[in-house]
Amino acid sequence: MNSTVRRLCSIACCAVVAMGADWPQFRGPGGLGTSDEKGLPSRWGDRNEMVWNTDLPGFGASSPIVLGDRVYLTCYSGYGQGGAETVGNMQSLKRHLVCVKRDDGQIAWNTDIETTLPDQAYGGKYLPLHGYASSTPAGDGQRLFVFCGRSGVFAFDLEGKPLWRTSVGEGTHNWGSGTSPVLFKNLVIVNAGVESGSLVALDKDDGHEVWRAGGMDRAWNTPLVVALPGAAELVVSVKNRVLAFDPQTGNELWSSPGIEDYVCPSAIAHGGVIYAIGGRGKPGLAVRAGGRGEVQPLWRTPKGSNVSSPVYHDGHLYWVGDSDGIAYCADAETGRQVYGERLTPSPDRIYASPTVADGKIYYVSRNNGTYVVAAKPKFELLAHNLIDDDTSVFNASPAVSDGQLFLRSDQRLYCIGKP
Repeated sequence: MNSTVRRLCSIACCAVVAMGADWPQFRGPGGLGTSDEKGLPSRWGDRNEMVWNTDLPGFGASSPIVLGDRVYLTCYSGYGQGGAETVGNMQSLKRHLVCVKRDDGQIAWNTDIETTLPDQAYGGKYLPLHGYASSTPAGDGQRLFVFCGRSGVFAFDLEGKPLWRTSVGEGTHNWGSGTSPVLFKNLVIVNAGVESGSLVALDKDDGHEVWRAGGMDRAWNTPLVVALPGAAELVVSVKNRVLAFDPQTGNELWSSPGIEDYVCPSAIAHGGVIYAIGGRGKPGLAVRAGGRGEVQPLWRTPKGSNVSSPVYHDGHLYWVGDSDGIAYCADAETGRQVYGERLTPSPDRIYASPTVADGKIYYVSRNNGTYVVAAKPKFELLAHNLIDDDTSVFNASPAVSDGQLFLRSDQRLYCIGKP
């Protein structure tokens, strides 16, 4: 499949499953972390199944996206890298949009993103865990859209040329900012909960604001576009509520009781049912899309994750606890827990969201490698993969495209699979 065909597919498709082509946004097509790719590796290391790796010009928790023969991601440099002794001066903070050639891993270009200062000061318990480049870009095959907190939303062409910039709020938070943009028809939509407590839709062509909806309370997750027969809904999980909007107008469609705490994991959907987890108590729930007014969850579960999002596969939900290292499987129809098994060796924290493909679930830990688990309702650890010479942090969720996995750390971008 050539690059032109891939890009046309990414523009036209609101598919639930990635069909072996582009990976154009956070968690791929539909934002669900699923792919129908086959022949993906279970095991790798410095030599085994490693196509290439390339050093990055800065740290970052954003995930890579793939458009045709290019991979795109964001980084930051100059401030807030490393321990307290090496924080540096905020005036030196730079964000970068980086384009990497997928055939050989060479950096094609590196564009600086204009930063509004002051940003949130580096420090505290949580901001240093992910830094200043935590929002994954989104691409429509012609442009790239990047959200950088109080610095705003940016559009670039595929050669890194800036097209426009729009502010969506001036707020900051000591936990930082990290939601990713999603695209719907002519709109780029961001959850600017930290910056303005709002969900904001901008015109893709010139960045002017089309609509704004409030109520983004304690929500650090990326919105989800849910395709329904003849319609679409935009869903966000916020403190105490799951909210659905008309993505074209911003009008609220329905609201359901939700997670009774802050929410970092992004919701997913399958078959018209939305699944959300999150909060310190780590509960989860399911709610049917397509309602109006006040609706009620289909079921609730006491088990979930505080940071990492879930994934759906073949009638089951899968996720991993961010701090306890327990991998969970639940029946998607009832919420009944099928298993809860501890990953070994201990992963410490997991902030990346899982990706499911080729009958495997890829769980990327921050400091102890990638765990590959069978995508079936009986726990089976297929592999545990370490990259010995990269001791930096892995926060990004894996991307999948044309038989290859793309993993990113604070130090490098990796292409894994068949050349």
